[in-house]
Amino acid sequence: MSNKILQATVFSIAMSTTLTAFAENDTAKSEGIINGINFGPLAQLVGTWKSDNPGGVDVSPAQANTAQGEGAPAATPLYEVMTFEVAADATNASEQYLAAIYYKQEVFRQLDDTKFHDQRGYLIYDHKNQTVYNSFCVPRGTCVVAESKAGNDMTLVASSEGIAQSNFMSEKASTKDFTMNIKIDGNKLTYTETVKLDIYGKPFSHTDSDTLVRQAQ
Repeated sequence: MSNKILQATVFSIAMSTTLTAFAENDTAKSEGIINGINFGPLAQLVGTWKSDNPGGVDVSPAQANTAQGEGAPAATPLYEVMTFEVAADATNASEQYLAAIYYKQEVFRQLDDTKFHDQRGYLIYDHKNQTVYNSFCVPRGTCVVAESKAGNDMTLVASSEGIAQSNFMSEKASTKDFTMNIKIDGNKLTYTETVKLDIYGKPFSHTDSDTLVRQAQ
């Protein structure tokens, strides 16, 4: 066999091996596997997402000395950026195996581009029990753990002991419940959430909704 034929044969084998590896990697990701860890439906979130036009809306209780008046519904048109990154796996009490992705959510007013909400947390997948947890904190002295059956259409609800908050928030703006629906459809992510508050001496349903699209990597 000549050197040229031998080189061509080696190149052909190398290309075949590389293409097979790429195909296997794509298949693994489609099945929720990243770096050998099963992230289930969360694997498809990894990357950066931004609000689609026309953006979302936040409806929250107005502050004192505003046009709406203290505690009245105040709607804020918004846009946001959400980034999801692979975090790590963990085992709880020797029997619950989890795979987590870290996320950050930054929300801006359309009116003046100022950021008014910053959230950091983890989405966590339990393959055995087909459960997803959303564990997050916001810089108001409030943290939440919510859970749902795993899938592309999930409704995460605060667990029985899933809300922690500062003494001030407990007394002045207490979070009573949290519910969030997330729908993943290819490169589109839609969510709606409701935070039930006790604020200004009365109940208030603080809502947010938006549709985001995946950005090119």
